[in-house]
Parts: sequence; C-alpha cells; structure tokens
Amino acid sequence: MQLVMNGYRGLTLLMGLNWDRLFSLGTVVVGLLAGAFLGSVLIRP
Repeated sequence: MQLVMNGYRGLTLLMGLNWDRLFSLGTVVVGLLAGAFLGSVLIRP
C-alpha cells in the first residue's frame, strides 16, 4: 500500500508540474479539430 501511495503522490506531482503543457497541447488539438471541421463544412457543396 505504501508503494501505491508513493506512486500516486509522484503522479500527482508530475501532473501538477506539467499541467500547463497538457493544457496547451489540448488547446492545439481542439483548434486543429475545429479547423478541420470548419474546412470540411465550407468545402462541401
């Protein structure tokens, strides 16, 4: 159980340190998906 708790703390620390990177990556992905959707809607006759 101690190993699980230490692993969970490590994962929480890693997520806390990289939260801004994950957020910016998610923003880029959402922007690309929105652009692809709009492009497919506008090109369709």
